[in-house]
Amino acid sequence: MKTNELRQKSKEELQSILEKEREKLRQLRFDLAAGKVKNVKEVHNLKKDIARILTLLK
Repeated sequence: MKTNELRQKSKEELQSILEKEREKLRQLRFDLAAGKVKNVKEVHNLKKDIARILTLLK
């Protein structure tokens, strides 16, 4: 998600997006350990998105 898109959202929306992204990351880590994930870079991208959201919330 782009930073400009995130800046237009309210604090409550950012909180809900953050929860969803963290849940996706958790599920992706389980799938990665099970060998189901082919795109390993997706983990990296999710972590960056989470960091962007946390930065905007602070």
